[in-house]
Amino acid sequence: MTDVQEILLIKNGELALKGLNRSTFESVLLKNLRHRLRPLGGFRLVTAQSTILIEPASPDIDLEEACARVSRVFGISAFSRARVAPKSMDAILAAALPYLESALQAARTFKVEAKRSDKSFPLTSPQICRVAGEAILARFPHLQVDVHTPELTVWIEIRDFGAYIHGPQLPGAGGMPVGTGGRAALLISGGIDSPVAGYMMAKRGIELTAVHFASPPYTSERAEMKVEALLRQVGAYAGRIRLHTVPFTHIQEEIGRACPEELFTLVMRRFMMKIATRVAKSEDCGALVTGESVGQVASQTIPALACTDAAAGLPVFRPVIGMDKEEIIAIARKIGTFETSIQPYEDCCTVFTPRHPRTKPRLAMLEEAEAALDAEALIEEAVAGVRRKVI
Repeated sequence: MTDVQEILLIKNGELALKGLNRSTFESVLLKNLRHRLRPLGGFRLVTAQSTILIEPASPDIDLEEACARVSRVFGISAFSRARVAPKSMDAILAAALPYLESALQAARTFKVEAKRSDKSFPLTSPQICRVAGEAILARFPHLQVDVHTPELTVWIEIRDFGAYIHGPQLPGAGGMPVGTGGRAALLISGGIDSPVAGYMMAKRGIELTAVHFASPPYTSERAEMKVEALLRQVGAYAGRIRLHTVPFTHIQEEIGRACPEELFTLVMRRFMMKIATRVAKSEDCGALVTGESVGQVASQTIPALACTDAAAGLPVFRPVIGMDKEEIIAIARKIGTFETSIQPYEDCCTVFTPRHPRTKPRLAMLEEAEAALDAEALIEEAVAGVRRKVI
């Protein structure tokens, strides 16, 4: 390591459980971290002992913003800002006491935790804790030691590259690095549920592309801008997302003209699945992702979902399928999409709503209704009109 004062220590979390392919996952995580941090300036990333050390190239780099960006990178269980010190107890204490002074002043109880990865260091972990604890108590006599539930834990890590001192670890985003789980197409309407579904699948390492169905003049340009804003917010966790906007007006008008009103939503959903499958396959996606939750609306009963799945040519992932609306909203608030989702712009799923939708449809019933349409021509027309944009 070069002569720097402060770095970030990244704990890999679930990646540490991987076997022979662990290096593949770590290389993707490193790539994602470099991409997120690049706008802030230069960083050196080093992997050692299930930890990634992120060293800023300049003391002028904004570490607060770097922490904010790291906290949204999947594949990280925890991280911390850490002070670098030479590997001697005198140097460690000389660095630790001023570095953690404000936190130690504010606390009433503390303990010291030590991790000695470098076994050549002359003191054992318990000895490091005892020496550091004595020095802290001498400097901050108001403190008391509490090894069970301390207000502040002081960490001292002795590694091959140096000694690192830090306070409590900050929670990471968890999950797996985006790009390690394949690619899937997210059907995004602009509501609360689909951005949360995208976030949840990205957390399992899936790279997202997005499909949005627009029905001008029934839906406005503001509705499309709302979807782009949602994808930017999800992209803070999932990385850049390619948006495919499908012209859907003609299909909806044809369904309204030729199909029974009670089946309108289900026929529409089946067309969406067929079109999304074609878009997904063109983007090398292996699955579709939706924000459907059992029983939330008429098209999300078990029979209705079975009919919808029958039209999809790929597996359909529904990560919020068993969640209450309140649980979905809590995640939406956490990731920053909720306030955008509730903006009052109509989407194509709400402008053509039947008064009494069928909740227990049979597949044969839907296929009979669709026979009145030239489905293949309508699908080809929609796919040919897709607009693409990287968000």
